[in-house]
Amino acid sequence: MTDEKQSQKDHAGVRVPPPVIFLLPLLAGLAYDSAWAMGALAAVVWMLAGGFLVAIGLALLIASAPRHKRAGTNIEPWKPTTAIIDDGIYGYSRNPIYLGMAFVCAGIAIAGGSFAALVLLIPCLVVVRFYVIGREEAYLEAKFGDEYRDYMSRVRRWI
Repeated sequence: MTDEKQSQKDHAGVRVPPPVIFLLPLLAGLAYDSAWAMGALAAVVWMLAGGFLVAIGLALLIASAPRHKRAGTNIEPWKPTTAIIDDGIYGYSRNPIYLGMAFVCAGIAIAGGSFAALVLLIPCLVVVRFYVIGREEAYLEAKFGDEYRDYMSRVRRWI
């Protein structure tokens, strides 16, 4: 098998970028709820609560991304993974990027007063868990074997 064909198969098989999976239901929910108005006081409370969740999500994303560069591995799930990252934020969660995206989306939905966007986050998380994370875990276990199984036994999938 040529190096090019091998490289094409050396990834988790995720075809839809996870940010798109998070963004579509968020936008659909915000659009659906755009007709509903909320009072000024309620809006401030919801914006503060949502802003807090967005801040947590951004902190997770900011803490995650540089770990990939330091480890010399790709962050995109459609590219080959060359190393298991098990330090920093990855010592607490195996999926801090997806967790961060979920917090950001939940925060935006809450700040925007969009119950629909918040509800649509649930099927989004199911898709990410089984379509994205499921494929990634199978790929990483096949590629790294005991090293990845040991990591899975020490660190939770989400939090």
